[in-house]
Amino acid sequence: MAAVINKLEKRFDAFKDIFTINPILENSMRRYVLTSLAVIAISLVSTAQNKVVKKPVAPAVKTTGGYNIPITLTPYKNTWVYLGCYFGKYKNLSDSAFLNEKGQGVFKGKEKLPRGIYFTVSPQKYLLFEFLMDKEQNFSIKADTNNLANVTITGSADNQMFQEYTRFLAQKTPMLSALQKQLAEAKTARDSGVIKTTMTKANKELQDYRENFIKAHPSSMLANFFYGMKRPEIPAIPIGKNGKGDSTYPYRYVKENWWQGVAFDDESLVRTPFFEPKLEEYFKYYVAPDADSVISEVNYMLLVSRDSREMFKYLLGKFTDKYINPEYMGQEKVFLFLFDKYYSKGDTAWLNSKQTKFIFDRAYSLMANQLGEPAADLAMVDTSGKPVSLYGINAPYTFVTFWDPNCGHCKETVPRIDSIYRAKWKALGVKLVGVNVDEGANDAWKKFMNEHKLEGWAHIYQTKAARDAESKKGAANFRQLYDVYKTPTLYLLDSQKRIIGKMLSLEQFDDVLTAKMKTATSVK
Repeated sequence: MAAVINKLEKRFDAFKDIFTINPILENSMRRYVLTSLAVIAISLVSTAQNKVVKKPVAPAVKTTGGYNIPITLTPYKNTWVYLGCYFGKYKNLSDSAFLNEKGQGVFKGKEKLPRGIYFTVSPQKYLLFEFLMDKEQNFSIKADTNNLANVTITGSADNQMFQEYTRFLAQKTPMLSALQKQLAEAKTARDSGVIKTTMTKANKELQDYRENFIKAHPSSMLANFFYGMKRPEIPAIPIGKNGKGDSTYPYRYVKENWWQGVAFDDESLVRTPFFEPKLEEYFKYYVAPDADSVISEVNYMLLVSRDSREMFKYLLGKFTDKYINPEYMGQEKVFLFLFDKYYSKGDTAWLNSKQTKFIFDRAYSLMANQLGEPAADLAMVDTSGKPVSLYGINAPYTFVTFWDPNCGHCKETVPRIDSIYRAKWKALGVKLVGVNVDEGANDAWKKFMNEHKLEGWAHIYQTKAARDAESKKGAANFRQLYDVYKTPTLYLLDSQKRIIGKMLSLEQFDDVLTAKMKTATSVK
């Protein structure tokens, strides 16, 4: 990891909070909604209701607005319990209620809560049980922590169906868990086969329950969730006239049916623990990583979710967070698409001025260093004060390293660059340009170069006077033009100084060079 985590990474952390509410429950808790009834320990970091203050229990009153959910939770009394919900991969605090001496309390608010899967959290910060937050939000809960498999919810048809399903799971889960353990301990192939057959049968019973439920209650909240959980079952591969099967058929079938039945305008999916994993799995396995393929998928999802403000905000935030600092080279183009399509047109009114400025600044910084585009010139000086221009360096390939002599990761990476240069790149005609990003550390910079014999490089830096003049004119500086917010930052340029590599490891840069050289040789 880079030793110097500069301003950008801190801004990334702040950026995440724009779109995802900070978790009040540890994200390490296993997701088990609709699959397990275990009570799992979690940590509650919000201290808003830690102080015990007795308050009267409001009566259960039917209201047209807001929510009113009386709860009786034994054996707790004279203590606080909490109402939480899922939000993507996070778990958030929604409300709290004080239980009186009879263990009675009320979750109550003037405005309705967003629909989704909610849960009750004990005073000891344990997630106790889950339930559905329906449209009406006027129902009562009665539960005994010694028998959480029999939670009683009255006044909500959606929750009654949900409770029936959880009781069905309570019967099946122990058997499936036991079979999984037996499979792991099986000694022979025959034993494994018998266990797998039994597991397949049991899993089919679960699947049949869900399928039958969807047919019987197609418009119910739980049916929508079953669709959201579902993974396509791959049918037999069809055999063509040539007697061979299409090896790409399973991939195409799963991709085409992945979102079958899932309504992207249903905001309740945002507040479930299974929608985000399904989304991530889809992009990981069924969407090609090139920017254009990703943009096509992202744009479609955002368009079909426009009628649901919560879903639209969630997806735009999710995609922005993912591609503003992408996993693969070139995917920042996805973020720039989002900026041009949505942010620059004012479709994000929920952001404050500081957040908006960050998005715009980040976009403008990335626009200047896209793959295939000419790199900005670097008009600086070398160690002797002699002017040097990037475009004055003639070479089939130029490797530019922005580094800080006081950066630990730079001290490790720069000698490695020099080693691969001497061993291979120099013979290929590659020229190295090393840019010191801190003119105040010139002595340490020169000392490091001499100690490691970094010869054959163009070592340059920007003087303070040049930087001040640039700032006075309002011109973009090299940090903005090359997105240098952490060090080292590396670029590979072709003979025309177009960017052909960025955000890669040294090994990956070497692979790019090798591929380019092979292509150039074959063309000749």
